[in-house]
Amino acid sequence: MSQPTPEQPAPAPDGGPSTAVPSAAGEPAARARTVVLTEEALGAVDVGNIAALRDDAALDRTDFLVLVPADTERSVLVDLLDHLSLGELREALHSLRGSRPDPDRARADASTALEASLAALRAADLHAEGRTTDDDPLPALREVLTAHPDVQDVVVVTRPHAVEDTFHRDWASRARDAFGVPVLHLYAGSTRLG
Repeated sequence: MSQPTPEQPAPAPDGGPSTAVPSAAGEPAARARTVVLTEEALGAVDVGNIAALRDDAALDRTDFLVLVPADTERSVLVDLLDHLSLGELREALHSLRGSRPDPDRARADASTALEASLAALRAADLHAEGRTTDDDPLPALREVLTAHPDVQDVVVVTRPHAVEDTFHRDWASRARDAFGVPVLHLYAGSTRLG
């Protein structure tokens, strides 16, 4: 078997033709990686916002890694303040009546949100994989950034959280402070930035 030349890309591992897009120098273009950290299943608007961050050629060469935390340690007081700040009186009352989250249920909900998010990204022809994390996703994000130095940016998708957002204790602010990578905070289901 002859060695590939710069004009001839290496065959794919399965022996078929290479699917990498050649760069101007004739070498396959490198793949980029974006981490998507979301607290709920991504919807069509969220996927559209994420896809809009890259041009079509770059999207074909971008791998998306989705992280979905299991909300096992939710604070009733913070939930109450978040709902009141958004005028969600019924939800605020429900949060007062609610009990601490069941860890097994929280992990199951996170798995369901992950599967739905991956399906939505793949339906838009984006390459995506992912996993669930513990309640605080920053240690898992640190692991990903250490294991994959090719991560170009992090996209955080959450509902508005009045307390965390105001005091910069939200995931996006904490990730910017801790890791020094570009972080974009989007509010779920909208085009608003966090």
